[in-house]
Amino acid sequence: MSSAHKNLSVFSEKNLVDIADKKIAIVVAEWNHEVTEKLYEGAYQTLLRYGAEPKNIYRKDVPGSFELTLGSQFCAKQGYIDAVIALGCVIQGETRHFDFICDAVAKGITDVSLKYNKPVIFGVLTPNTLEQALDRAGGKHGNKGDEAAITAIKMLALKEEIQADAEEIPY
Repeated sequence: MSSAHKNLSVFSEKNLVDIADKKIAIVVAEWNHEVTEKLYEGAYQTLLRYGAEPKNIYRKDVPGSFELTLGSQFCAKQGYIDAVIALGCVIQGETRHFDFICDAVAKGITDVSLKYNKPVIFGVLTPNTLEQALDRAGGKHGNKGDEAAITAIKMLALKEEIQADAEEIPY
């Protein structure tokens, strides 16, 4: 959404939906807490700015980014949850651990979204350094948490649009 602007917090406001009654879970990795807290604040404040009720935003913490998949699945499985935002940060290290974690989390989040037919948003930073992570968690490149929240809202709008289209088709 932001590549043209080099800022994660710049996005189009078209295709948004009223989220006052939507229930959204935000699953936050505790690992790299300094970064993930800023991602959470970005997502939470963006949801509020676009009409979410605080009582309808559910925060769930997991130990690390690898656990985002199962934490997201626990939330998505609940019928009352309309969307899930998974927030984490995996910083490149000296081993291939980074690759395994990032691949597993990306695939896992996708699988959960498809399994439960609801938006499960990948809000995981995969930078080379802590400085790059902070630049994307409220720094000079905006906040990936903002982007994740807007993506959730837009995917909820798309789902509603497609459901409305289906109701108009005569069978």
